[in-house]
Amino acid sequence: QVQLVESGGGLVQAGGSLRLSCAASGRALSNYIMGWFHQAPGKEREFVAAIGWSGSTTYYADSVKGRFTISRVDAKNTVYLQMNSLKPEDTAVYYCAAGINTYTKSALYWGQGTQVTVSS
Repeated sequence: QVQLVESGGGLVQAGGSLRLSCAASGRALSNYIMGWFHQAPGKEREFVAAIGWSGSTTYYADSVKGRFTISRVDAKNTVYLQMNSLKPEDTAVYYCAAGINTYTKSALYWGQGTQVTVSS
């Protein structure tokens, strides 16, 4: 069983920054496309960012380009999401994901989520 555990969420003022971390266990994930989705109350889960093996390729939703940066350290089975210039509309539960299909924006494995709240 693959377990993904997110951390780093919290409350921040608009324009501020947070860094989310995702620690994976249970299986070697170095060759998985990994990344992040988010879900706001009453809305569907949406793709945010993904990163390919060795960090060679990254993918971002248009809404976060230029503000968020995804990275991974495969030796630690860890993925990060650096979030800068946060906006109130970024408020959501952020979910780590592994085995992302970048065409369908689906994933094989999911974390439990970490809350990010951005106040105006």
